[in-house]
Amino acid sequence: MYVEWRQIHRDGMRRVHEQTVPLYQRTRSFRVYASNVMPGMLQTPGYATGLLRSITAFQGTPDDVAEAVQARTRRSRVIREGDHRFALVLEETVLYYRVSDDAAMAAQLEHVLSVMGQPNVSLGVIPARACRTVWPLEAFYAFDDQQVAVETLTAEINLTTPGEISTYLRAFSELSRSAVRGAEARALIVRALDTLG
Repeated sequence: MYVEWRQIHRDGMRRVHEQTVPLYQRTRSFRVYASNVMPGMLQTPGYATGLLRSITAFQGTPDDVAEAVQARTRRSRVIREGDHRFALVLEETVLYYRVSDDAAMAAQLEHVLSVMGQPNVSLGVIPARACRTVWPLEAFYAFDDQQVAVETLTAEINLTTPGEISTYLRAFSELSRSAVRGAEARALIVRALDTLG
């Protein structure tokens, strides 16, 4: 289903975060590819505030940023609570995009370093100079094998057709092969953190 962001956010952003809590709670296996910003379930309040302020200003939607950040933070508990597994793949550039001030960016990167040590989280970073079999794509979230949410500039596209889901899962697998993990991923994150001074 294709739904424009201006429709989704017509009353602000808090509501959409609250409405997706059941999906997040019932999903056992998350596969997330992030090419532009940190995935929502990894975002700290400071980072989310900067990002959601930018989105609100760009879209011209009602400003409920403080409430939306709280709702996003509550929804993100799934990364620490319950029986959920997370396979997250970030483009290295995501570590550098400044969507908030330096202090919030530093806190965000430190948070990622901490979360990647959790046993239910596999976090990979695709180095900017990696050889690739799949080009950078729009960000997408796979919820088990049941749904893929694709985020474009103007809309969220929720795919439930098995063939489309299969294509995105295959792309996720290929993107994952280009990613580094463990100590190599930590080194890339620490390097980005060091640029913040």
